[in-house]
Amino acid sequence: MSVPHPVVAAVTQRITERSARTRAAYLRRVEAAATEGPVRAGLGCSNLAHGFAGCGGQDKVTVKESSTPNVAIVSAYNDLLSAHQPMNEYPAWIKDAARAAGGVAMFAGGVPAMCDGITQGRTGMELSLFSREVIAMATGVALAHDMFDATLLLGVCDKIVPGLLIGALSFGQLPAILVPAGPMASGLSNGEKAHVRQLYAEGRATREDLLASESKSYHSPGTCTFYGTANSNQLVVEVMGLHLPGATFVPPGTPLRKALTEAAGRRAVEISALGPEYTPLARVVDEKSVVNGVVALLATGGSTNHTLHLVAIAAAAGIQLSWDDFADLSAVVPLLARIYPNGQADINHFVAAGGVQFLIGTLLDAGLLHADVTTVDGPGLDRYRREPVLDAGELVWRAGPSTSSDLDVLRPVAEPFAPDGGLRMLSGNLGRAVIKVSAVAPQDRVVQAPARVFTSQQEFEDAYRTGELDRDVVIVLRQQGPAANGMPELHGLTPQLGSLMSRGHKIALVTDGRMSGASGKIPAAIHCTPEAAHGGPIAKIHDGDLIRLDAVSGTIEVLADLGDRIPADHTVSDEEWTGTGRELFAALRKAVGPADTGASVFGPGYDCPETADEEGLELTA
Repeated sequence: MSVPHPVVAAVTQRITERSARTRAAYLRRVEAAATEGPVRAGLGCSNLAHGFAGCGGQDKVTVKESSTPNVAIVSAYNDLLSAHQPMNEYPAWIKDAARAAGGVAMFAGGVPAMCDGITQGRTGMELSLFSREVIAMATGVALAHDMFDATLLLGVCDKIVPGLLIGALSFGQLPAILVPAGPMASGLSNGEKAHVRQLYAEGRATREDLLASESKSYHSPGTCTFYGTANSNQLVVEVMGLHLPGATFVPPGTPLRKALTEAAGRRAVEISALGPEYTPLARVVDEKSVVNGVVALLATGGSTNHTLHLVAIAAAAGIQLSWDDFADLSAVVPLLARIYPNGQADINHFVAAGGVQFLIGTLLDAGLLHADVTTVDGPGLDRYRREPVLDAGELVWRAGPSTSSDLDVLRPVAEPFAPDGGLRMLSGNLGRAVIKVSAVAPQDRVVQAPARVFTSQQEFEDAYRTGELDRDVVIVLRQQGPAANGMPELHGLTPQLGSLMSRGHKIALVTDGRMSGASGKIPAAIHCTPEAAHGGPIAKIHDGDLIRLDAVSGTIEVLADLGDRIPADHTVSDEEWTGTGRELFAALRKAVGPADTGASVFGPGYDCPETADEEGLELTA
């Protein structure tokens, strides 16, 4: 086993020390909730009768006797999201597999699932980040019936996987396995798609041209093939040991996908407290697995949304992860993958080149991942070097690739695309921000230009169409933070910004909003905090102020004295923040925390009872 890289070891140690009290308090809560037998055995007769009234046949007998594991299925299935549509068939497969393994599986609850691709640039996008909290709460509702001994979490995209995981961590005494659906087949290349989008932004392509292009890109059930938040979710949670090995990118509608889904049902029975290998979620998600998730994100140039989501997930487990941890790990974790928007390949090309198995292997060999972790498949991350295959119709795992078959897409640690992970923290008199530079050309990583300030995407688009921005300019788009309007993704601005850059101008974006996994060639200082709605420095910028964004030195500065300026107040009132269901989320907008603590309405998760001792606890069967 390789010795952990000294920086990886040091960051993990400081997270552990920083989190000692809060992690111990979390584990104490989980330990108190754990029971030797099924918790449903302690329910009153009326309560229990309600719990199995809908069951049929042997399932009713099994649940009634409380003698075998009952697995909760919590699903984000809907027909609208291509990535989730394949999950329609999963519950039936899982139920059969659980019965065969000597257990029962019940559909415990559904959670909402938004498509950011559909809501992009629309008011519905202002609910997107808050949907993570709703999903977490819905997961909590599903598991609150005290009927279950393990959980299968069915979800893929954006806020859905983090929400499912945050919710399940409140029931950390239960084992939980995340069950993916896999990517759609490759369609129109991402580079061609981006080109047509830019032509449309410039008025050189029609809406019919654009729709034809998009339809060829997003054309079938399965996850979108670019390396956005959905595919980042999947890769990160596999490296955290929350998928079965190799389950992440197997396409939907294949015999192998079905076999892996059935295997998840069987495995959930095995790792329940009533099975032979009790593996509660609280034991899988620990400081080392969280660091492994960050390393995987950085090594592949994944979605910037995870600077929010991983912080929030860690907090739900009592672990205090900070942006400084991301920055310090990024400095030593090399960039090993080029997947669009960080390259021309899509996720299927990444898989063909060696995929998650090769990535985990080369990172483990270099000491950049912790090998000594608990996973849903068993002890040790080495088992995730294996890939699943069907042998005479039976699911087996074999050794995964030890070399990359395409060095233009995936490389070993010894031959990286870049020496660092390409995710950097910026700080200065504008506060703190995140920038992803893995797809930004070196010559574009330092921009100094006059500011042009906007408070809505529409204002920016109007200025672009009139030619006002045809120059060197730093676009400041504020009042886009979580407390302002729910922190919508802004990558709908990318075609216009790319068009300006292609004309030879120095272009950058500074925003308290998000740019998502589609962050590309435009230098973008995002998640700026404190946000404008809280009077942050970004609210004091005037048109024409010189702004210097320096991703090399890690600074974001306005070259003006902000001391006597009064923050501009463009905060949208509750009365104005209505329509598309936004009024239903007003309470969340009031409660949400800052970006650097995960932009969560649950708080940073660090205010745990003082009675908790500072020694880690270990759950046992």
